[in-house]
Amino acid sequence: MRLALFYSVSFAILGTHTPFFTVWLKAVGIEPAWIGIIGAVPAITRFTTLLFVTGLAERRQAVRAALILTAFGSAAGFALVGTQHQPLPVLLLYIVTCCFWTPLLPLTDAYALRGVARYKLDYGPLRLWGSVAFIAGALACGLLVDVIDARELIWIIVALAALTAFTGLLLQPLDEARRKSAAAHGGKRLLRDASFLAIIASAALIQSSHIAYYTFASISWQAHGLGGLTIAGLWALGVLAEIIVFAVSPRLSLHPSLLVVIGGLSAVARWSITAQEPPVAVLAIVQLGHGLTFGLTQVGVMNLLVHHVPTHQMARGQGYYAATCGLLSSTTSIISGAIYARHGEALYYLMAAMAGTGAMLMWTARRRLFAHPQSEASGG
Repeated sequence: MRLALFYSVSFAILGTHTPFFTVWLKAVGIEPAWIGIIGAVPAITRFTTLLFVTGLAERRQAVRAALILTAFGSAAGFALVGTQHQPLPVLLLYIVTCCFWTPLLPLTDAYALRGVARYKLDYGPLRLWGSVAFIAGALACGLLVDVIDARELIWIIVALAALTAFTGLLLQPLDEARRKSAAAHGGKRLLRDASFLAIIASAALIQSSHIAYYTFASISWQAHGLGGLTIAGLWALGVLAEIIVFAVSPRLSLHPSLLVVIGGLSAVARWSITAQEPPVAVLAIVQLGHGLTFGLTQVGVMNLLVHHVPTHQMARGQGYYAATCGLLSSTTSIISGAIYARHGEALYYLMAAMAGTGAMLMWTARRRLFAHPQSEASGG
């Protein structure tokens, strides 16, 4: 319950930050060029400082402590950002803030997966509360936009970040035996493990295939004449499908690698149909596929990491996964902008190819993953 609550408040930050942080930047007078630079900061820290933080947390055997520290650092950082209205101070403080904030989710997942392994919990029902809170945060902040000055939106993010930090204090310490120094530095072995590399590469390809959707879906739907309420409903359908998949995931009996393959193949179908500019009724059905393309892939990957990565290396493993996703997502985002400008919805064919490659990679690695039981992984 404590972990589910922590997922809720931390994802509520995402639900308010993702749609409305740039609205605040514009409201305080930051120029579009600066907004673009500032907006790139989280993606950059995901494959730079994030790896340092997760690696340090693992070496110190202090995942929970690092999680709490990054939560408080994030809250303090957002509060300092809120006091500034000039682009350079905002950029510099936001860089520091993101150095704390972007490791927060990988550390939370690492903590959760250690609990999953230690106490035989199910990841999906814990993680679904993050998706619920994302929707609630976005809707609540959307309502407040019409009530309060946009210059005050930053303080909603600050309040949620502070709530996240104090909620982190409620998290239960995990039983962790101190490892020998050789085991503590086992992260280098992860990068020489072909199965681990296949897991994170496959997952990154499938999850990064959502970039065109995240970036251009609303723009495209609006250009085709869909109203704001319809667009919001389409987004909500996707997240609701994701929540349902997380809720029923403990009942899924397929091997996690096959869940990832199904998620990737579902993404191939989803993006191929989306590229055809289907009518809204078909689009609504396609949006329900988000439960498979994102939700099922996420459940499969997290369960693979539980079975394949030793618990004392989980923070480092999550760091490598997050960094791979961040690097591929940011690269895909840059490329997608140029392709969308020339070819519009045909961009989704590239996303389908990425997802298909991820599914094929996982399919070829499935035999090794089937043969790698958790007992072997937890022993290092």
